[in-house]
Amino acid sequence: MKFTCYLLLLFFFISCAENEIVQSPPKSTGTPWALLNFTKVDSLNPILVPDSTQSFHCPVRNAMVNWEERNVLNPSAVVRDGKVYLLYRAQDHNMTSRLGLAISDDGLHFTKRPEPVLFPDEDNMKIYEWNGGIEDPRLVESEDGTYFLTYTSYNGKVARLCLASSKDLLTWTKHGLVLGEGKYKDTWSKSGAIIARQEGHRMVATKINGKYWMYFGDTDLFMASSDDLIHWTVAENEENKKMVSVLHPRPGFFDSRLVEPGPYALIRDEGILLIYNGSNAVNFNDTTMPKFTYSAGQALYDKNNPYKLLARTDSNFIQPDKHYEKVGEVNEVCFVEGLVFFNSKWILYYGTADSKIAVAVRDKE
Repeated sequence: MKFTCYLLLLFFFISCAENEIVQSPPKSTGTPWALLNFTKVDSLNPILVPDSTQSFHCPVRNAMVNWEERNVLNPSAVVRDGKVYLLYRAQDHNMTSRLGLAISDDGLHFTKRPEPVLFPDEDNMKIYEWNGGIEDPRLVESEDGTYFLTYTSYNGKVARLCLASSKDLLTWTKHGLVLGEGKYKDTWSKSGAIIARQEGHRMVATKINGKYWMYFGDTDLFMASSDDLIHWTVAENEENKKMVSVLHPRPGFFDSRLVEPGPYALIRDEGILLIYNGSNAVNFNDTTMPKFTYSAGQALYDKNNPYKLLARTDSNFIQPDKHYEKVGEVNEVCFVEGLVFFNSKWILYYGTADSKIAVAVRDKE
């Protein structure tokens, strides 16, 4: 009987070889390119919470408002003069968003400035920023040390990706709509992550093939390019003149509903690392997680062709599992947006349940 089985197996393999259908099983290469193994700092989290005593004179309302009394969330961060500067979104009781600034000596304990540093004003951006406000900052530096900020303006109807710059993180110049005043003017757009390289603690916007590049979007991800970090051109398909999608939601995974950039995109030896946020769909989703859960994954793009996806993590590396991450203004949310290299550690800042801000640390380079 055993001899007969051996013969049958032998005939099977010979037949397969003759018909060239034998394939080696795919080898798992792992994710050595990814920044993983972040540990939430449970002893301190959440590190920022709303404060109803923070007030300032709103130039649009022409009144004093408690500008962060409802929520603080979704921060970006940079290292400057040996300190971590955290630029974060805050909401008042009307749900108008403004950007506040908090500063830390150790990257963990922060002191807030009493007034927001970027907010809707009586300026040419008011039509885009009022009354929803200014949301979700992402920061990089230019070669000369100027800080470039992408943010979302929301007028209550349409979210639009915008740009501002500053020399000191306190006084900002608004540069208008990233997608321009043309055909994309009224297109819903958010979350611009500019490609940068690491120089010590600095994350410096870097040209690839003569252009700066940015990933953006909160459904699929798209791209735009620039010569000067201020004026941007959307990457379009030559035939149908539509925006080119470079990352999609995946049925059955943690990012089955949507994908959205996290911090800046980082040039590393293996390629361009993009940490991104994903949302779990209602169906055809990751059944181990609640629907609409926000968690974070990572993707790798070619260093010379930033639109070319090379690899992607199958699972998230951070997800809601604490009460303050699971219950809040929006339940089940870990939304990553800030990343610094400080004191020889990677420090990740993220919004929790759209209500508070938390931190996770990776000890190894």
